[in-house]
Amino acid sequence: MSLLPHQLELLSPARDADIGIEAVNHGADAVYIGGPSFGARTSADNSVKEIARLAKYAHRFNSRIFVTLNTILRDDELEPARKLAWQLYDAGVDALIIQDMGLLEIDLPPIQLHASTQTDIRTPEKARFLQDVGLSQIVLARELTLEQIAAIRAATDPERCTIEFFIHGALCVAYSGQCYISHAHTGRSANRGDCSQACRLPYQVTDSQGRFIAHDKHVLSMKDNNQSDNLHALIDAGVRSFKVEGRYKDMGYVKNITGHYRTLFDAILEERPELARSSSGRCTFTFTPDPNQNFNREFTDYFVQGRKDDIGAFDSPKNPGQAIGWVTRTGPNFVELEATSPSTVLHNGDGLCYYDLHKELVGVQINRAEPASPGAIGQWRVFPKDPMTGFRDLRRGTEINRNRDMDWVRGLEKKSAERRIGVWLRLDDTADGIALTLMDEDGHSATAATPLPFDSAKDAAQAQVRLRENLTRLGETMFEPMGVALNLSQPWFVPASVLNTLRRDAVAALEAERTAAWRRLPRATPVEPPATYPEDTLTYLANVFNHKARDFYARHGVKVIAAAYESHEEEGEVSLMITKHCVRWSMSLCPKQAKGVTGVQGTIRAEPLTLVNGNEKLSLRFDCKPCEMHVMGKIRRSVLSSTKAAPLTFYKTRPDAAV
Repeated sequence: MSLLPHQLELLSPARDADIGIEAVNHGADAVYIGGPSFGARTSADNSVKEIARLAKYAHRFNSRIFVTLNTILRDDELEPARKLAWQLYDAGVDALIIQDMGLLEIDLPPIQLHASTQTDIRTPEKARFLQDVGLSQIVLARELTLEQIAAIRAATDPERCTIEFFIHGALCVAYSGQCYISHAHTGRSANRGDCSQACRLPYQVTDSQGRFIAHDKHVLSMKDNNQSDNLHALIDAGVRSFKVEGRYKDMGYVKNITGHYRTLFDAILEERPELARSSSGRCTFTFTPDPNQNFNREFTDYFVQGRKDDIGAFDSPKNPGQAIGWVTRTGPNFVELEATSPSTVLHNGDGLCYYDLHKELVGVQINRAEPASPGAIGQWRVFPKDPMTGFRDLRRGTEINRNRDMDWVRGLEKKSAERRIGVWLRLDDTADGIALTLMDEDGHSATAATPLPFDSAKDAAQAQVRLRENLTRLGETMFEPMGVALNLSQPWFVPASVLNTLRRDAVAALEAERTAAWRRLPRATPVEPPATYPEDTLTYLANVFNHKARDFYARHGVKVIAAAYESHEEEGEVSLMITKHCVRWSMSLCPKQAKGVTGVQGTIRAEPLTLVNGNEKLSLRFDCKPCEMHVMGKIRRSVLSSTKAAPLTFYKTRPDAAV
C-alpha cells in the first residue's frame, strides 16, 4: 500500500516540474505529473530529467511523485512504455498511475502501481479485483456517493490498498474511461489522452417528434467539483488520498487550490489526532487561499451526497466569476459600475463578464480602471480593451461579475508559501569543543562537532541568549526551530563564525540523513491463484487495445474479450458515453420525478431525446434502473478511412473448452 490506514494524502497535479515544486511548497503530500509519453494529456508531457528534479525536491519533505502512464496502448507501444517505466523508476518516481492492464503482463520495474480513474471503478467487486492483482492505490469514479465509497472500503483491505477520490477541479460528464465521442467524431481518443471535449459544446435538445426542449444549451457540461464541505465525511467513508484535478492548470491554480485544501486538512488533523498527514513539514502562506479566485464553472459536490438538480453548467462552459456589482452608466468607450462592497477595488487587466439576454456569457477585459469621480467609494469607470459596440445587451442595471483579479494573479506570481520541517537543537560540550545535534519531527538526527578553546563568557546570561538566537537562525534552510537545549558545563564564549559553521554543517548532515533514510513505496504482490475478474465477458467498454491486456483478462477468467473502440470493430450505433448525469432529470422530464404528481404521472414517457450540434446528432437513451444515461452514436466514416486502427483478434465469441 502507499499509505498507512491513519494517514491522509493531499494529491496535487503538476503540468511541469516547477509547478510540482510549488505544489510541494504549498502543502502537497504527493504530486502527479505526466512523463514524456503515454500520460493521457497530450500537451502536459515532461522529460525524465525534469521529473527526477521534482522527485529529488519532493522527497526532502517525504512527499511522493506519481507519474501518469495511463493511456491504453497498442501492441507496438508496450516496449516503449516498459523502457519508460524503468527510466522513471531510476529517476526516483514513487508510483505509476496506469489504465492498461497489459502493463501487468510485461517486465516492469519493482515500482508501485496505482489504478487510474480511467479504469472506471464503481463497484466493490471491481475495486477488490484491482487490489488483488497488485494495484496499491485506486481512484474511484467521481460519481459515487458516500455510501458507495464506504461499501468499496469495506470490500477492500486498508492494509493493502488505499482509496483515492477526486475532491476538486473539472468534471468529465462521462464515467472516466467510458467516453468515445471524441474518437468517433474526430479520431482523437480520450483513452489515449487526446479528448476533443464534445461535452463542452452547445446542443439543441429535441424529443422524438422533433420539438425543441432546449436551445443552445451546454447540457453535457458540468460545474466544477468542490468537496471542501465533505472532507470529514469522505474520511469516514474510507478515502485516504484526496486528489485535485488539473494537469493542464497554471501555477496560480495549483498554488491556490493546494493551499486551500492544505489549510482544511491541517484543521482536520488538529481536531482528529488519530489521523496524520503522510508527508513532513508545516506550510505558511503569504495569501489566504480562495477557490473562487481561480477559473471555475461554479461549484458542485456532484453525487457525493446523492443526486442533485444543480450539477450542470448548462448556460456556459466558461468561468462566470463572482458578482461584484452592476452597471450604472455606459459611455462611448467606458462603463461605470457600482460595486456591491465599498472595499472592492478594480485593476487594470481585470476580467469582467455578464450574461446577455440570451443567457450567454460575455467577457469584458479592463484596459484601464479608475474611480468614477474624485473621492468616489465603490464607484468605478472602466475602459474596456474592446470597442463598446461589441458588448450586446450591456446596459444600466446589468449585473457584473469579475472572473480575473489581476491583483490576486500578480500576488501568486511571487513567492507565496514556505514549507519547513520542525527540528530540535541541542548544544553539548565535548572533550575538545562543542557538538550541535539536530533532531527533526520525523525522528532523524545528525550531529556536527568543532574544536573550541574553552574560554568562559564574560556575561553568562547574555552569552546564553546569543547562543540561542544564533542557533535558531536557520534562514533559507528547509528547517524551523522547535526548541533549543544548551547542555554546557558552563557558559562558554563561542564566536559567531564558529557557531554559524557548526550550524551549517549540522543542517547539511541532517539533510543527508533524511536522504539516506528515504524508502521507496513497496510494490504489491498479486494474490495466488490469480483473482477472478467479476465478469466473464468484456465488450469494447473494457478498453482492451493490445494482446497483453487480452492475455491478462484471459488469465483472470474472462472468456469473451472484445477489442477497444479504437480498434474500429464497432461501426454501428453504440454507447459513445455513459454518464450518471441525466438530461431528462436536469430538465424535470424524469418519470421518477413525476411519480405521484397529480396530472403528470403517465404523461411523461421514457422516450429517446436527441442532441444536435450543427450536422452532428446524438441520441440519448435512459437506463432507469441504475439511473444512467447513454449517449448513442456511430463512428464517422471519415474517421474510419483516415485513422489506421491496430489489427486485433480477440475472443469475440465464447471459445471452445479446449482452447
